[in-house]
Amino acid sequence: MTISYTAKYTRTGSGYTGQLVEWPEVVTEGKTIEECRELLRDALREMVEAYRQQGREMPPGGHLLEQVLVEA
Repeated sequence: MTISYTAKYTRTGSGYTGQLVEWPEVVTEGKTIEECRELLRDALREMVEAYRQQGREMPPGGHLLEQVLVEA
């Protein structure tokens, strides 16, 4: 079964912060958008594994949408 989550990326002074909209506990930071994206995927995999081990139900997914915010 595949579940998709909405990733939100915000540019910060030191790089990017990435967070899942439907699962806000899954959050990470990276120096580049690519690094942040990969770290967010890793964080999601770890959270899924932890929830499975604990027998907890994962939050329902959302839409396949990726938003990149850039300061103007």
